[in-house]
Amino acid sequence: MEKLKAEIKQIWTESKSRYGAPKIHKTLIGRGIKVSLKRVQRYMSAMNIRSIVVKKFRYHSEKVTSDDKENILNRDFKTTGINQKWCTDITYIYTIKNGWTYLASVMDFHSKKIIGYAYDTSMTAELALKAVKNACLNIKDTKGIILHSDLGTQYTSRLFEDYLSSKEIIHSFSRKGNPYDNACIESFHSILKKEEVNHHKYFDFNVLVR
Repeated sequence: MEKLKAEIKQIWTESKSRYGAPKIHKTLIGRGIKVSLKRVQRYMSAMNIRSIVVKKFRYHSEKVTSDDKENILNRDFKTTGINQKWCTDITYIYTIKNGWTYLASVMDFHSKKIIGYAYDTSMTAELALKAVKNACLNIKDTKGIILHSDLGTQYTSRLFEDYLSSKEIIHSFSRKGNPYDNACIESFHSILKKEEVNHHKYFDFNVLVR
């Protein structure tokens, strides 16, 4: 029992407190140690160790009515190649001096890679647009790409919509109150927070743009 606890503590420490019971359990199995997930959870609880989890900050921005905003993607995340379907979202990073700052990211569904991003102290349509522009930098033909976003005012703005039209990118929207419609990019931002951002205290915006 004590040997298993030591193994669990070692894996948790090596992950810099990032791993919870499921990942620790998977690592133990990979090392040839047969143990149930429930036992790992029980031992972690007894040792008072757990994965770092910070309550997600939720910004309640205005949402537009969704009557004319179609969910073209409809949770069909399947692709046969890159630059067919993209998704985008904005997340929040706290700094001591500037307070909340904002990271906009664009992910390609096929590669699951971030292909464009932008970071600023204000959550604006310009921020959302810059991330998409960066994603388009090395794409010769953007015609027909489906870009999925939520109904935030940054994504429904005339500025944003006009750019997509000029690039012949098709805009798909999440349904109101359905976060799973954009689950891939939200999951990426969640992991980014859990495994990197939440391990640091950033003084100001400039620390992160260097």
